[in-house]
Amino acid sequence: MGSLSLHRDGEGLLDQCSTWKDRHMHPYAQTNVQLFNQLRSEGYSKQERECVRQAYELGMQLFTGLFLPSGKPFIDHLVGTASILASLHVSVELVAAGLIHAAYLHGDFGSIRQGISEAKRKQVKDAVGEEVEEYVARYDRTPLNWETIAVLRDTLAELGPGDRNVLLMRLANELEHNLDLGALYYVRSENEQKGHQRHMERFAAIMVDMAGKLGFPSLATEMATVFNNIILAQVPVEPRIRGNHRVAYLIVPNSYRERFWVVYLRQAHRLFSKVLNRAKRLYRNSLAAGRCRAVNQAN
Repeated sequence: MGSLSLHRDGEGLLDQCSTWKDRHMHPYAQTNVQLFNQLRSEGYSKQERECVRQAYELGMQLFTGLFLPSGKPFIDHLVGTASILASLHVSVELVAAGLIHAAYLHGDFGSIRQGISEAKRKQVKDAVGEEVEEYVARYDRTPLNWETIAVLRDTLAELGPGDRNVLLMRLANELEHNLDLGALYYVRSENEQKGHQRHMERFAAIMVDMAGKLGFPSLATEMATVFNNIILAQVPVEPRIRGNHRVAYLIVPNSYRERFWVVYLRQAHRLFSKVLNRAKRLYRNSLAAGRCRAVNQAN
């Protein structure tokens, strides 16, 4: 009886695993080797695959030691984003750009200044070419968040080919973050998990709609399935990677020593940028209030 009971429990566990795999497993690459194999099977030429190889090698330099809040290596996320784009048979330049899309947000160029700069752009251009770099730069200038998503949806028909491709990169990025229920492992509590699910309930349909309007119905279908799984999933918060990181973060080997002046000057630059941005917002708000008072007095 004991053996029979264990056997049945095992069958139940296998059934649960099969159900999870059926619902959540995906065909997208997560390593460079998987991506290279996919590109070959998708019909990309040797020269095109070489372009992606160059982008991956740049990504190795820019994102070494970087992890998502879930603990997933950041470069795996980049590979997954490129894989989604490759599955749509887009240009190799767009695939390569997807592979380094966060270069100006999270890439470590060894400099103090955060964000995009002409020096960084030149470094990326030298590595992967001007067309790929231009996509990455546009990606950095085109955030997809609760403030911009409705505007992008409403103006999608007015976007040129380049901006439409950048929006496609953004959608591929959102899909990749949510594969394997990954985004639910970014959080530290059930309340935060439910908060992400409410966010997806609010914005998932808009992103799915944009994918369809961009001319990629298969992507729209995949996004609808993945986002719906996220919304409905009940995933235990544990186990999770310990830490308070809400964005990508760096872990370095114990033998590594970051240069003193880079660490502290980078922190000073970040603090100065925050103060400057706050001052600009206060100035804009004061101007708007002044205009309102002038209109009221005129009336």
